[in-house]
Amino acid sequence: MEIGCGSGYVITSLALLLGKEDSGAYYIATDINPHAVRVTCETLVAHGCHAEVVNTDIASGLEKRLSRSVDVMVVNPPYVPTPEEEVGRHGIASAWAGGENGRSVIDKILPVADRLLSDKGWLYLVTLTTNNPLELCLQMRKKGYASRIILQRSTEEESLHVLKFWRDLDTLLEANECMALNKTENGLATESTPFSPFSIWKHGKRNFD
Repeated sequence: MEIGCGSGYVITSLALLLGKEDSGAYYIATDINPHAVRVTCETLVAHGCHAEVVNTDIASGLEKRLSRSVDVMVVNPPYVPTPEEEVGRHGIASAWAGGENGRSVIDKILPVADRLLSDKGWLYLVTLTTNNPLELCLQMRKKGYASRIILQRSTEEESLHVLKFWRDLDTLLEANECMALNKTENGLATESTPFSPFSIWKHGKRNFD
């Protein structure tokens, strides 16, 4: 699944990489821009691929159907810091306008991803340094996700990171323990256990690249 498919290049590449219809995989792409939906369909057809392309905001209208069933999610969100009023506008600016710190759209996508990803699902998210990738990883860690930077690219204008998130039992248990420590019978915080930033980039036995 791709959220914010734009030109359709990523979802098409994913379909070509993982296999077409005969592989048993089912591909879904969403975009709030109807022109992006049209172009994505054209890109898919041009490469002999098929996906369900939906004109919607993130995954609105699809969450019940896709709950805990998405195995791979890719997101190249609007991440450029801009004034908040530019976020979600019609036109090409909506493709990059990310609001304050470039996080307005990202912060809406992550809770949706949490609801849609399967138990073994992977989320790939493109971010800028100004989006504070470490904070994003800490935020997802509290929901039981391990994370890793799998790719970094820098230019004179920006520094990009591709983050990978996946559900991790040890991380989930740690998060639950911290939540328990932070609660009393009347709901007041009593104690907190900070997350170590050095433990975020976990390396398991699986191949996470």
